Amino acid sequence: MTITHIVLFQFKSDVTPETINDITERMLSLKECCVHPKTQKQYIKASSGGIDNSPEGLQNGITHAFVVEFDSAADRDYYVNDDPKHREFVQRVGKSLEKAQVIDFTDGVFQ
Repeated sequence: MTITHIVLFQFKSDVTPETINDITERMLSLKECCVHPKTQKQYIKASSGGIDNSPEGLQNGITHAFVVEFDSAADRDYYVNDDPKHREFVQRVGKSLEKAQVIDFTDGVFQ
């Protein structure tokens, strides 16, 4: 079953547009950079993201959203807990964020 991993960012007010662009490019490049050690293959099924453009006004400061899909919970867990490229990204981006939110789900699973 596919696991969908949603990541939401609110950047600190002093972060430059250039830094935001660099971070968003790095986030999206993880699809190509992350290689599973057992298979030696890229394991992120899909990755997309961008700047908010919702007219609803319910963003609560969130400005950027990313959706990352994995074939399994095991792949997602490796990404979140062990992948060195992802860990490096998290460490680098942390100082630029005011807030980050993450939620994962499996389509159709409600309980």
